Amino acid sequence: MSAPRLVVHRDKELMAEAAAARLITAVVDAQAARGTASVVLTGGRNGNGLLAALGRAPARDAVDWSRLDLWWGDERFLPGGDPERNVTQAREALLDRVPLDPARVHAMPASDGPLGDDVDAAAAAYAAELAAAAGPGDPAGVPVFDVLMLGVGPDTHVASLFPGLPAVRETGRTVVGVRDAPKPPPTRISLTLPAIRAAREVWLLAAGADKAAAAATVLSGADEAAAPAAGARGREATLWLMDEAAAADLPRER
Repeated sequence: MSAPRLVVHRDKELMAEAAAARLITAVVDAQAARGTASVVLTGGRNGNGLLAALGRAPARDAVDWSRLDLWWGDERFLPGGDPERNVTQAREALLDRVPLDPARVHAMPASDGPLGDDVDAAAAAYAAELAAAAGPGDPAGVPVFDVLMLGVGPDTHVASLFPGLPAVRETGRTVVGVRDAPKPPPTRISLTLPAIRAAREVWLLAAGADKAAAAATVLSGADEAAAPAAGARGREATLWLMDEAAAADLPRER
């Protein structure tokens, strides 16, 4: 696993714009090298801010959107179309305005879908979809994602892996149902750390003063069970994309 590298921007707006430009480059490079690209999206204000910035970027048309697979790191287990679902917010921020192949947009199941409100069955179905897309040599039963993005919560959670909950300790499954999450809604679906660590690059997004303590805790070498973001590492690169407010509690030498 790669050691974390920090990139600190002046404010959250500049961070979003720079991250969008970085993502365009990563996707274009992956498509040039392998024909397709695979990206895992994150929700929240930083993930949606990045997507909105990507939509405004003049270079967005450099991406061949028809050869891009989109996955999600987690999802709120709510009915389809609910405005709190990550996929709904992503569609509003960008996805409905670019020529994606619908078959390559891999939304996590909704609570009113064919599997009903069984969150464990929904998680197993998403794990099966990931396994079907994985190549014979891909680790952990998931595709090797080119970029996997995660927002970092003030409590150090990433995806829907919260400190102290069983999901953060999961080693066998790639996707789990999460109950009793401390952040509403309490029922969610999430990739696990083994699936996250299958990505070539993991980008952790942290902007705002409310993320400063979490960033300092994680980057000081915290245990992943207590601080899940500490377990989010890419095979080739782990980037913390931050604004100055989120980096305020880090030692100056970082």
